[in-house]
Amino acid sequence: MITVLAAGPQTTVQDVRGRPGRADLGVGVSGAADRRALALANRLVGNDASAAGLEITLGGFAAAFPTERSSTPIGGVVALTGAPAPLTIGGRAADPYRPVAVPAGAELRLGTPPTGLRSYLAVRGGIAVEPVLGSRATDVVAGLGPAVVTEGDELPVGPAPARPVPAVDLAPPPRADGTLRVVLGPRADWFAGPGLLLHRPWTVTDDLNRVGFRLDGPELARAEGFAGVELPSEGVIRGSVQVPPSGRPTVFLADHPVTGGYPVIAVVLDADTDAAGQLRPGEQVRFRL
Repeated sequence: MITVLAAGPQTTVQDVRGRPGRADLGVGVSGAADRRALALANRLVGNDASAAGLEITLGGFAAAFPTERSSTPIGGVVALTGAPAPLTIGGRAADPYRPVAVPAGAELRLGTPPTGLRSYLAVRGGIAVEPVLGSRATDVVAGLGPAVVTEGDELPVGPAPARPVPAVDLAPPPRADGTLRVVLGPRADWFAGPGLLLHRPWTVTDDLNRVGFRLDGPELARAEGFAGVELPSEGVIRGSVQVPPSGRPTVFLADHPVTGGYPVIAVVLDADTDAAGQLRPGEQVRFRL
């Protein structure tokens, strides 16, 4: 059990898989916004791929580890990936992208990352909250899974896996350049060609959360015959680039709704949606077909 001393702007429990295959019930997939980062954090501490960890937005998180665990002097083993927030354990700086032992009774604290948006903290044994519909992920829209983490919460930690902690020390991956690869969406013909979407940069606005983010730029004009036309709601997926009446696109992330009533001009490749989950307000995005 670890005790949350500070939760930062937003901290949630997430796993990599989420809840796939339930869109017909109105349940989205959810799961980590940057799945690669959480998967790597779990590997670094020797967890199963299905283990849940913490998704921490813009740092500010702090937790106290128990004074004893399984009659050993070790409070836990952790790894931090994703946005490189400054990490201290017991007041001493620790490196991300490597397994770090936490002494019994020590406090772990994260500062604000200089780049990226979401950091991932894996604890050996995983965050062992009760699964809901097969996942421990927090879906902030549907209200499924554990509640958003708050100060004073006590988070259970599962038993340490049988495999040893790997002896690795990795360099953080290079920072993405803001280019997102896309395929044309089902309603691309509603717009006056994809060129305006593809051939100029867009700016991420501060209207951003786990559902997605809005972009600022020129209005994407409707093609002749589609101005003012209403679209019945249809299914949307992670990475959908939806265009509301303002003409400024919205990119859907992990907690997107399962249907939407605005036309989807393009869809970000699934492999690039993890990088999209690390974009911050004010950063520029380019779409590449």
